[in-house]
Amino acid sequence: MPVNDKFDTRLTAVAFDGAMRANVQGDGHIDAVLTGNKLSVTGSFTELPSAATTAKLFMGPAIGVPGDAVYVLTVAGGTDGSIKGGFTLNAKQIVALRRGHLYVQLNSQNAPDGNLWGWLMPEHPVAAADVPLPGHGFLPQVDVPGNWTEK
Repeated sequence: MPVNDKFDTRLTAVAFDGAMRANVQGDGHIDAVLTGNKLSVTGSFTELPSAATTAKLFMGPAIGVPGDAVYVLTVAGGTDGSIKGGFTLNAKQIVALRRGHLYVQLNSQNAPDGNLWGWLMPEHPVAAADVPLPGHGFLPQVDVPGNWTEK
């Protein structure tokens, strides 16, 4: 039976300049499960300043570094809604996922180049707001055994 690897992320505002501040807002969460080479993605978003239009799974060269779109996700709802999708990943994409290099980006009518985004990380403890984490926090490249080896 295949092992299920779980990943998640909080969707937060895409980096913006002052002119985009009013258009790039909201919050969301994504859960992803990798079973073999099949990735299942589900999530939700709330409080966008304009209706959601599209969402994609991207692969960047490092955590926090934008990259290219690799898959299109399904979006339902307007300023509040859901995101889902299922994909077959190749070996390079699986390594990227385990290293935290895959991320979800949600676009909206007033922010067509990105409203919310979040990098998929291996499931890990998350502190509540304003609660500091001891140590260095969670770093998948350090805290997930074998994360720098090809799997």
